[in-house]
Amino acid sequence: MAEKIVTIEIDESGNSSIDLEGFQGKGCADVAKALQGGDKVVRSEKKREYHVQQSGVRRREHEGR
Repeated sequence: MAEKIVTIEIDESGNSSIDLEGFQGKGCADVAKALQGGDKVVRSEKKREYHVQQSGVRRREHEGR
């Protein structure tokens, strides 16, 4: 399993940002939402890993199609 890293930065004005590494797909969004709590999101950027299908979740191919 890949290492997961959460980096949280808070500047002198109290503005914060988070960077999630090692997460994929909906798992990344779930962690970000949990860390957000009731705070307002000003800007959100999705990394390439967000669009990767999670391992263990596979599409079933049917023969004859």
